[in-house]
Amino acid sequence: MQQIYINTRNRGWSSGLFGCCEDCSSCCYAFWCFPCFTCSTTGAFGEGTCLPLLDIFGPGFLAFFGISTCVPPVTLGMRVAIRYKYDIGGNICDDIMVSCCCMWCSWCQISREMKARKKDITIMQTVLPTVIQPIPMATTTQVVSHQSVSVASPVIQM
Repeated sequence: MQQIYINTRNRGWSSGLFGCCEDCSSCCYAFWCFPCFTCSTTGAFGEGTCLPLLDIFGPGFLAFFGISTCVPPVTLGMRVAIRYKYDIGGNICDDIMVSCCCMWCSWCQISREMKARKKDITIMQTVLPTVIQPIPMATTTQVVSHQSVSVASPVIQM
């Protein structure tokens, strides 16, 4: 039996990797205080706010012990989590390349995506119509008495 695989991840990112002009305030925030920006972005996503500090300070700490890292794990993890949460197409190889080559742009794109998805949420409240049921009227029973009328027939004599 042949299995059919349907790819439902056909949506893309709401902005490009280098779309910093679309949200200049976040881009400036990331440029001037990148650790604060990454921590606030992960906090807005619902993860630990200090988690991105592992990407920033972790490689230096690991290099001290002679361990080299080339892929920032938190940046990669956040990127993959955003893709899966918002059903964005892509693959892990693209995420690794973006996380390694342009970490700042990746975080800005993640932040723009979260903001764009929050704007897309619309809450519709429907009000059900009020149904008024009429109160049934008390029914009265009328008793009609049938009186029998006897008609006297004349007696005929012969």
